[in-house]
Amino acid sequence: MNIKAYTIERYDDVLALMQRTPGVSIRDADSREATERYLSRNPHLNFLAEDEDRVIGCAMCGHDGRRGYLQHVIVEPAYRGQGIANTLISACLKELDRLGIHKTHIDVLVINDLANAYWTRRGWLKRNDIFR
Repeated sequence: MNIKAYTIERYDDVLALMQRTPGVSIRDADSREATERYLSRNPHLNFLAEDEDRVIGCAMCGHDGRRGYLQHVIVEPAYRGQGIANTLISACLKELDRLGIHKTHIDVLVINDLANAYWTRRGWLKRNDIFR
């Protein structure tokens, strides 16, 4: 397994991963054009996990200058439990830290029980004091 930068050339592979992963919502903001803008705006912050040349994981990350935002942290079900998500997240947080950004949010669909349990097990806190 290799961790690499997510570049737009791998968009179709990431979209396929998103489509085959239960609990992942794909919206207009996930179009090729929008993703290309996001990757350009947030260089060195988005990562893929690959098994040989197959994309098996993804973590997209950006920031607003004060806070980081993790999005589409996905690992192919057959590869879960191997620390891949932790490795992807660590890569994102390390780069945010390098930029001086020490607080990060993640949006998770309320109905995605698996993802919500994952984040809770890792000590992330659910915010009930803000609405988005």
